[in-house]
This record gives sequence, C-alpha cells and structure tokens, in this order.
Amino acid sequence: MQTQLADFIKDTPEGREAEAILRACVHCGFCTATCPTYQLLGDELDGPRGRIYLVKQLLEGHDVTEKTRLHLDRCLTCRSCESTCPSGVHYSRLADIGRNVVEQRVPRRGADRAARWALREFVPRAGLFGAAMKAGRLVRRFLPETLRDKVPAARPAGPWPAARHARRMIALAGCVQPAMAPSINAATARVLDALDISLVEVAGAGCCGAVRYHLNDQEGGRQDARRNIDAWWPAIERGEIEAIVMTASGCGVQVKDYGHLLAQDPAYAERAARVEALTRDVSEIVAAEHDRLATLLKGRRSEPIAVAFQAPCTLQHGLRIRGVVEGLLAAAGFSLTPVRDGHLCCGSAGTYSLLQPELSHRLREDKLAALGEGGATLIASANIGCISHLQAGTATRVRHWIELIDSRLNGFPI
Repeated sequence: MQTQLADFIKDTPEGREAEAILRACVHCGFCTATCPTYQLLGDELDGPRGRIYLVKQLLEGHDVTEKTRLHLDRCLTCRSCESTCPSGVHYSRLADIGRNVVEQRVPRRGADRAARWALREFVPRAGLFGAAMKAGRLVRRFLPETLRDKVPAARPAGPWPAARHARRMIALAGCVQPAMAPSINAATARVLDALDISLVEVAGAGCCGAVRYHLNDQEGGRQDARRNIDAWWPAIERGEIEAIVMTASGCGVQVKDYGHLLAQDPAYAERAARVEALTRDVSEIVAAEHDRLATLLKGRRSEPIAVAFQAPCTLQHGLRIRGVVEGLLAAAGFSLTPVRDGHLCCGSAGTYSLLQPELSHRLREDKLAALGEGGATLIASANIGCISHLQAGTATRVRHWIELIDSRLNGFPI
C-alpha cells in the first residue's frame, strides 16, 4: 500500500514503523473474514482493512474526527487478523500508533474521558484494586450489572511451596489477578514445584503495563515496564532465574513486547530485550516437562471430565501458542470438546468489556454458545480477563487450565 506520511510523523520511529506496516498490506481483505467486530457490524471501517485505511489517512495529514476514533475504539486488538494475513502485516502496532495520534487530535470529553482516566489510574494499582474487590464482594448484589460481572466470588489460593529447588523462575503477580484469582499463581507454583522448579514473585513488580498502554497512556505503560524490569533485574543479573513466567497470556504479550516498547530508551533498551527473551507463558514451561508430568500423573487420573478450552486471543494470536494447552489437558486425563470458531474473541479484551459493553456481551454470548455445544461441564482458559468475563455469563465453572492440572497432580479442588 503506497503512502505519503505527513511531516509531523514522517521522520520519527513511529512513522518509519507505520510506513513499513502500511507498505506490507496488499488490501486483500482476508483479515476481514476473521474480524469479530466486522462479523457483528458488517461495516468495512469496523474491520482491519478499513481501520488500516483510516490510520493511513490520519498519518497522511487528513482530518481526524470522532468517527475515526469510534472505529478504532471498537477494535478489540484481538490480532486474529494478524494470524490470517498472508503478508505478515503487524496490524496491532499500526493501531497503537494511530490511536495515539487520534487521542492527541480529538480529545475525549465527559463520561468517556472520566471512565478511561479512572481505569488507567485504578486498575493497574494492585493494592487499590484488591481493596476495592473486597469491598465489591460485600455489596456485589447492589452493583450495576457491568460492574457485578467483574466481581467474582473469592476462592482460596491454597499453599505456595517454599523455594527449595535449584531451578528457579519468577512469576508476574500482575494487577487484577491477585485479587480476582490468587489460586492461579499458587496452582502454578505447586505444579512447577512437582516438576522440581521453584516459582517466586518479586516485590516491586506489578501491572505489566497493558492497561495503561492500550488506554492510550503509552508512556504510562512504558513506566510500568521499567518498574518491572527494575524489580526483576537483580535476580536476572545474578543469574538466579531461568525464566519469567506469565500465567495470564494478556500480560505475556505485553512483556514479550518490552524490547520493542523501550527500544528508543538507551537506559532500558538492552535490559528490556533481555527480559523479553526470558519471558515464557506457563504452558511453554509445563510442555517442556511433558514426559516428567506424564510420569507424575500416571495412576492419578480420575473419571474424564469434558472440558472446552477457550484459547485467549493473546495466547493464540499474540503469543502464537496453539494446541499446547489442549495437549497438556489431554495428557492429564481431561476430555477436550470441539469449539466452533475457536479463533474468535470472547469479548473481554482487557478494559473493552467495560468500555464497549454491548459488543463485548454479544461476543461473549456467541463464545459461550460455541463452548457449550460439545457438552463440556467445565471451561478452561489461560487469561484472567477471559476467565472472569466468561464466568459472568454462565453457570458452568470457568478455570485457568493450570488449576485443572493442579487438581489432577496435587488433589486441589477445581
């Protein structure tokens, strides 16, 4: 796609990246067929190809309007289009560049501005979010439906094994997961402990930065990245850890992008690249120990439970990890049911479910219908946002897949 960038961005790192992405696009339209919002709305501008044209126009200096912003806001950044694209167009990065420009050209007003400010300032602060979650559980039945959906019942985490193995890895606690589902990281620690790997959390690390970054506070997202790097670096520098483990695939995508996000920061570029290289999704860690896990599980299997696995967009399209979790669940004796249109988003997409509730709920209804068609009695996923979003729409239990492995391996209830 030919383009002539305007002077305000032409000779910047963002401009050079955007131009390369735009030139890679051959506007074939394959992406449109796999775009969740295009399937719902049927509007070319609510699909990747249309949004690419919108970004192209604004970077060439054309007028930017609230309508431009609306179409970009409706994008889930699910990256299904990237999995489909035969030309390897990195749409998500182009969307980030375009959204940043739109945010500067068309300032938000009123309730929309207030809501986004509140989310940027509240969600990434784990302590504040945790206190609010406790309070929310006390008054859950009085909350509006949109907020009630985000307040799951508390579940005990269970014990966290002491660090006792030569192999040691760091887990990211994150911002919302410690309050919403502390059982996920604890289950991961127990599973890895059984595989002779100690998992630890490091004080000072927190939100991965995705919340702020994708709400167009891109510098705030970079600051979160710098804080995490500072927290992890002493252990990395001393050679004490072999990996940084992500139990939320959404966080994994963000941390795996630290090298790119901080490439222009001379104080952090090298360290960010090192952190990116060390980062692994928990499924990669467990899959590497598949034979050992199979030995440990031998003789511990109970009756097969029918499980539908919802592969988060961040896992399958962002991290490009496909089929790995399903293989681990099958090895643990679970019966995997087929899921129609498994490539489509469930509608969670970080803060999207709060900012675009109508579209989000329609996508959730479609996803739950697809997950239920095979008769599953349990739904598994790999991202806290997807888990809480889906659970709010169904009576079927929704759990992180590592909790299912933990239940087979260590006898903890699902």
